[in-house]
Amino acid sequence: MRTAPDRGRPATYSRLPAPGELPVATWRLEHGRDATGSFEEHMHDFPGLAYFQTDGGLLRTGRRTWPIEAGNLFVIAPGDVMGHIHATDLAGSNGWGVFFTADALGPDVPGAHLAWRTHPLLFPFVRGGAIGALRLRVPEPDRAGWVARIEALHDELVRRRDGYREAAPAHLVLLLVDVSRLAADVVGDLRENREPLLAEVFDVIERRYPQPLSLRDVAAAVNISPGHLTSTVRRQTGRTVQQWITERRMVQARRLLAATELSIGEVGRRVGFPDAGYFARTFGRAHGMSPARWRQAGAARQDPFALVESG
Repeated sequence: MRTAPDRGRPATYSRLPAPGELPVATWRLEHGRDATGSFEEHMHDFPGLAYFQTDGGLLRTGRRTWPIEAGNLFVIAPGDVMGHIHATDLAGSNGWGVFFTADALGPDVPGAHLAWRTHPLLFPFVRGGAIGALRLRVPEPDRAGWVARIEALHDELVRRRDGYREAAPAHLVLLLVDVSRLAADVVGDLRENREPLLAEVFDVIERRYPQPLSLRDVAAAVNISPGHLTSTVRRQTGRTVQQWITERRMVQARRLLAATELSIGEVGRRVGFPDAGYFARTFGRAHGMSPARWRQAGAARQDPFALVESG
């Protein structure tokens, strides 16, 4: 889902998995995949990786233009500004992109906005803003293993054999372990320079999203003016406080719709929407379908007999 740019800010892209799909995606980064046109300057509100196996091409992040070299790994944090990409930029390149939300790490992980700042495997992504993606280098002896790990993840997502719902997240976790080890020196610096205001904001959202919660409530909880809070959070993450509150509620709503038989109204109440109609409208705007239809579509995807009948 794309949020249009405003006031000179780049567009922000969100990842909303289709019903029944895992919240992780892989794709090839290579010349010829999209041989014409270009891609606008943009941000994501979810973490990602770009790994390149060979020399060739350019990647624009923040204020930098990087010549791509074999073994380059770009760790893309939520809120990182990715530069305008021309088709010719990837001439001669050969690599993989892996993008995901925190949901991919399991139901016990906190909301996506909080998790990528607190989960130990996501600490290399504790950045955001216009500084651009973190560039790391995979040692040459380890590069074949990196490719094999990503290809195994891609294979599980594409083939969807029995057990892929368990196998794909497991491959992702192992990949993030490799990232954390590679970024060990960087992580120490990041721990010393954490963004305390954002940590406070996301903690308030995590604790209070099931209740009525507004920008003013969050601002009061962290002792800052609503205007200053809005500009700070948007500058560093690409989204507003209210958008993060809604996102956290939608994450939990999807979990409850998929894992329980609670009524739509009760799901709404549990994620901070006492008005069932308002919950349904908000969910519909975010997902392109009603909560009931989303639940039905997810059940059909996960039931092999339902898939056979519908096909």
